[in-house]
Amino acid sequence: MNLIIDVGNSFVKLAIFHKGVIKYKVTVELELVLKQLEVLSQAYGAIKGVIISSVGGLTKSDLEAINKRYNVLLLDYQTKLPFKNCYKTPKTLGVDRLALVSAATKQYSSCNVLIIDAGTCITYDFKSDDNSYLGGAISPGIHMRYKSLHNLTANLPLLKASTPKYITGGSTEESIHSGVIHGVLSEIDGAIELYKLKYSDLTVILTGGDAKFLSKQLKSSIFANSNFLLEGLDYILQINSNE
Repeated sequence: MNLIIDVGNSFVKLAIFHKGVIKYKVTVELELVLKQLEVLSQAYGAIKGVIISSVGGLTKSDLEAINKRYNVLLLDYQTKLPFKNCYKTPKTLGVDRLALVSAATKQYSSCNVLIIDAGTCITYDFKSDDNSYLGGAISPGIHMRYKSLHNLTANLPLLKASTPKYITGGSTEESIHSGVIHGVLSEIDGAIELYKLKYSDLTVILTGGDAKFLSKQLKSSIFANSNFLLEGLDYILQINSNE
């Protein structure tokens, strides 16, 4: 069994995989990760491999404690990957994006794939049908847009994401919801259409924390998969464990 540890800024996702299939996953606050690992070690004693992907940060003591218990692969740009990385600045490429492209390489090896990760930021990553990663795009996520409207103006309220009933907002709150949500949907649908102009056989994957909220509202045909990043991390661990 493999243990996947995906570290964000405030939360950590942990997942157990067996032969490429996810068996369990949980999200905990950053300071509770060692306690949760103790629970998992008792429930799944056959854990052999561990991979850590961190865009946030575990403390040095946390990392030392995990390394004492397991043989850990800490993902970075130098890790063996299943695709050709053509990014001009590989050192600056987020490890979450490496995992997403790895999942696309495993599941859609001979396809042109656009992976859209709708989280704090919305990232777009493109893998060609010869498994070359060419890059993508980054834009503000839904919650970042709401926060920006509130923090960078004097009078606009901070709202939680909500599907707008109308394109024309009849109040300030309705106008904010319309602007943010329709803006995000138009951006994503527009990006997909731009890629389809060049790649008619495009496969589109939508993942991330806001994937479920957005998936039913998009015009474009997509595959929604909330576990795509975790699946990519498990695949990276597999290919590095088989050396």
